Amino acid sequence: MKLWEGRFTQESAKSADDFNQSLSFDYKLYWHDILASIAHAKMLGETQIIPKEESDKICDALVNILADIEKGNLEIKGAEDIHTFVEGELTKRIGAIGKKLHTARSRNDQVATDLRLYTKDSIVNICGCLKTLINTLLDIANNNIQYIMPGYTHLQKAQPVSLAQYVNAYSEMFLRDIERFTDCYKRTDVMPLGSGALAGTDFPIDRRMTASLLSFSELSQNSVDAVSDRDFVAEYIFCCSLTMTHLSRFCEDLILYASDEFRFVEIADAYSTGSSIMPQKKNPDILELIRGKTGRVYGNLTGILTVLKGIPLAYDKDLQEDKEALFGAEETVINCLTIFNEVLQNLSFDTKRMRAAAGAGFTTATDVADYLVQKGLPFRDAHAVTGQIVRYCIENNKTLDRLDLFVYQSFSSLFDEDILQRVRVGKSVEARKVIGGSARSAVRENIRSISRRLSRMFKDKE
Repeated sequence: MKLWEGRFTQESAKSADDFNQSLSFDYKLYWHDILASIAHAKMLGETQIIPKEESDKICDALVNILADIEKGNLEIKGAEDIHTFVEGELTKRIGAIGKKLHTARSRNDQVATDLRLYTKDSIVNICGCLKTLINTLLDIANNNIQYIMPGYTHLQKAQPVSLAQYVNAYSEMFLRDIERFTDCYKRTDVMPLGSGALAGTDFPIDRRMTASLLSFSELSQNSVDAVSDRDFVAEYIFCCSLTMTHLSRFCEDLILYASDEFRFVEIADAYSTGSSIMPQKKNPDILELIRGKTGRVYGNLTGILTVLKGIPLAYDKDLQEDKEALFGAEETVINCLTIFNEVLQNLSFDTKRMRAAAGAGFTTATDVADYLVQKGLPFRDAHAVTGQIVRYCIENNKTLDRLDLFVYQSFSSLFDEDILQRVRVGKSVEARKVIGGSARSAVRENIRSISRRLSRMFKDKE
């Protein structure tokens, strides 16, 4: 029996039922729906809206239903949605008393509550995956502080940087992802239960008691908004999208760096594939798939924003589309974070090749300009002089660290013998001791800073 069929004289068409149902995907909410129903039933009993003994009976039956689902003894099927399934099974087990569970609530505030509970748990899970990934990156950084690689802008060699500094850059991105998810959690941690269909309820419910039982920090303050608000879903998927952006960028780097043209990194065979026709191939398919799946999460974000943009207040059936977008984004992000962490744990670096590459392409040209500035020349003039030196090197097949002093002095009398050391890659890296810079001391402090912030983030969650 449908929860709403009393008003109708015709049975709904099977095609309409199939199109209308959401059980095929909202079954994922079973744990949260039962949890919320237990809290609601307890509140109904404590406020004497229904007799306490009936409330207890409902709660006991719901606990048993949950246990049977978890053990595989109860299959979730044969209902319009998970809420109808749970209530139907409850009534089947304890009779008419089970029908009292829906007193003082609507499916509108019920599903909004379930989805918020689910999203809160999902945020905690994703943040845990991000923490694991950052810890892997910290291990890599700690083990590679002394190694140097070329840094790029416009995909052209720019300046030499520390390999650990490069790795730390992605840790910073993933830290921001945790911050965003944590901030999203605050806006998700608001209980809509008690809003009814849209106008609240005339039963003397205790919303604060229910919120406490469900560990919600806040109560929704407007029932019309509460049942139709899916901002938290859109925000959650946006957070997922940015996380995938960062993963995709990292994958793109590693795909490039693993190519024969770079050969900076080696992806383990266990996380690579071959070609069906070319025996020599070793393809970075795992990284390419993560890069590709990023578009899927963007699609989820575009989908939910499009759903929300035109629906009138309050609840509309369009909002049923929120779940597949959220579930899809969640599954993709967790799977990608998990497998990418494994790839990183088995990644190896060709640090000698990186160092050699860092010395090519005139990456210490900025150091030459800075040297002249420190000797008193205005930066724009120093920039011009250095550009002339680079052009000379290109025309004469020279490098900055192989030029004789008299060649430097032919461009400016400000050059002295110490310029020959200044243009060396190691000197260039170590000269940048500024906070966030490439010097080993700065990189070590960045590692400590990342560790401190990561610990603080999760300490705040406890």
